[in-house]
Amino acid sequence: MPGLLLGDVFPDFEADSTVGRISLHAFLGNSWGILFSHPRDYTPVCTTELGRAAKLSAEFSKRDVKMIALSLDSVEDHLGWSKLFQATNHKADILAYNNDSSCNALPFPIIADNKRELAVKLGMLDPDERDKDGMPLTARCVFVIGPDKRLKLSILYPATTGRNFDELLRVIDSLQLTAQKRVATPVDWKPGDNVMVVPNLSDDEAASLFPSGVTTKDLPSGKKYLRYTPQP
Repeated sequence: MPGLLLGDVFPDFEADSTVGRISLHAFLGNSWGILFSHPRDYTPVCTTELGRAAKLSAEFSKRDVKMIALSLDSVEDHLGWSKLFQATNHKADILAYNNDSSCNALPFPIIADNKRELAVKLGMLDPDERDKDGMPLTARCVFVIGPDKRLKLSILYPATTGRNFDELLRVIDSLQLTAQKRVATPVDWKPGDNVMVVPNLSDDEAASLFPSGVTTKDLPSGKKYLRYTPQP
């Protein structure tokens, strides 16, 4: 993502969306945020992704994460794809995919970027996937933004590969934990598993910070850098 690095202030912008005109920073307020982009409305992988995101929206809310999607199509297309039509009781495709009769609209907005301005600004275009007019589609980007409006994580998937939203929740759990505690999360970590003591802590500091104890794994090198402690 050219020009946008971890720790950078995420660019603010205004855009039309399914809930009206949005200013990103004002929309996020003091919450965490996740912005995820999609190639086009009414496409198969995107429909499954937004359906899954909608099902998990309460889990993101528990973590004080505001969700916002983006696609190249217009607000009208977004609404047709995602919202119940009250007059006819016609359930739109994303809601129908979930088989959820209690939900009448997505619990998060979709930004319209039909001029590709944001896709270009944020480095979202996938050069290998193009629409019927030969224009590059938006890739499947994930941006996690902290309450300080700084970029905490970015993942870029090609248009042909759907994301795993359970993994995004796991990543956010790690980001929020490690933002508050001087720990790191090892491979395949899940909430409740042991965490790792960061290398810049001395053994004495670690013992003071982690009263539940620190264990060290013996390694052939003899170096004592694999230090574990229960999740604080």
